[in-house]
Amino acid sequence: MTAQQNRKTAPAEAGAVSAAPASRVFAAVDIGASSGRVILGRLAEGAVELEVVHRFPNGVVEIDGGLRWDFDALFAEVLKGLTAAATVAAVQGEQVASIGIDTWAVDYGLVDADGKLTAQPYSYRDDRSRAAVEPVHRKLDPARLYATTGLQFLQFNTLYQLATEPDLAGLQALLIPDLIAFQLTGRRRTEATNASTTGLFDAVAGEWAAEFLTALGLPKDLFPPLVQPGETVGTLLPGIAAQVGLAQDTPVVAVGSHDTASAVAAVPAQEENFAYISSGTWSLVGLELKHPVLTEASREANFTNERGVDGTIRYLKNMGGLWLLSECQRTWAQEGFRPELTALLTAAAALPPGGPHINPDDPYFIAPDNMPERIRAAVRRVGDVLPDDPAAITRCIMDSLATGYGRTIRDAERLADRSVDVVHVVGGGSQNRLLCQLTADIAGRKVVAGPVEATALGNILVQARAAGSVTGGLAELRELVVRSHDLQVFVPELSRL
Repeated sequence: MTAQQNRKTAPAEAGAVSAAPASRVFAAVDIGASSGRVILGRLAEGAVELEVVHRFPNGVVEIDGGLRWDFDALFAEVLKGLTAAATVAAVQGEQVASIGIDTWAVDYGLVDADGKLTAQPYSYRDDRSRAAVEPVHRKLDPARLYATTGLQFLQFNTLYQLATEPDLAGLQALLIPDLIAFQLTGRRRTEATNASTTGLFDAVAGEWAAEFLTALGLPKDLFPPLVQPGETVGTLLPGIAAQVGLAQDTPVVAVGSHDTASAVAAVPAQEENFAYISSGTWSLVGLELKHPVLTEASREANFTNERGVDGTIRYLKNMGGLWLLSECQRTWAQEGFRPELTALLTAAAALPPGGPHINPDDPYFIAPDNMPERIRAAVRRVGDVLPDDPAAITRCIMDSLATGYGRTIRDAERLADRSVDVVHVVGGGSQNRLLCQLTADIAGRKVVAGPVEATALGNILVQARAAGSVTGGLAELRELVVRSHDLQVFVPELSRL
């Protein structure tokens, strides 16, 4: 494969960005479905630098017969991370100016009037919401749902999960990043980019679709009031501030709390017509638009319209991602085989094209299990054969993801009446040279890969702008990302198809 190293540009005068005081740093709490980090961001000389001060694992656990998140353990890790951030900042003579939180979407915790979490939050990987889909659709026609919310149908969307709850009287639902912010500040708010993933948010009006809450028999105040990225949720509770070693007036600032919203805000696009792939546990593939696409054709194609930073629309499809490979690695490790990832991808790249494919979006792959055998079984069901070989299975995953990416980008162009010049891959998948090259080949577009830490960058840049350390819109924020990171460029190789 060919890749060109893109030169890092460094003129401080480019873009409307003002350097932050050297003593000011911003803390990003960035949690994905498999791991979390607390990261400090510093702005100096027209660039942004990141320092990971705490890492911790995350994952679903079986509690009371269901797949849930151990929120208590998760919040304890957040406090450890903020303690580390305070310590690192103090040693370097810095002040943590604010905290921003982003996580995955859809899932929520229920809190009572006293602010007590009633149970550990369910994970979207639990199958409980499957049975709720049909009853919800009897009350709300799917076409009507889409015409208002613009939300892609996924059986684990928040409204289907809520439909399984036996009694919501006197309770409020806090999406995971909002629940963390509540535990830190005592303030209940719902950040808009994550609210737009619930299936209860009006994509045009930018507010709760109250008629849907009523139709489903949900309390009208089930969710707290909305806040936008850049608004302050509150300041640290006295006990929390003392525990982590931060000033009590440290604000928790709403960012793109859906991690994809933060990642897209940091896509280093210098072109107007670009597609993005936020590649990690899941793959989020789409376009950035000014207005939602609410057509029946868009609904049939299962595209979603979610809120982005600065009122943009993330027009995308939520697809399978590198969860497939990480679950294979977990299974192989249990069997005593622990191949180094680079070697595994190199072996996969050496295999000839034209091998078997799977549908990475199949709900069959959502729950954790023996993923290599599941993939081979899916291949057998379509009359093909996949060897029980890690390199072959890895190549099948990469080919399937890249094929899905290319198809989704073409569909997005058609449905939104946009033409894409370049594809930006951000997140962990931007380091996967095989996947990036295959995506360039299949999409027939130049692929620009990086940065890996796009989510944390978007989180920190929104905080920095709220503090006045950065000025301008998304174009200026993205220019700062370009100046701060080396990017890899992949061009299509027709011979590989």
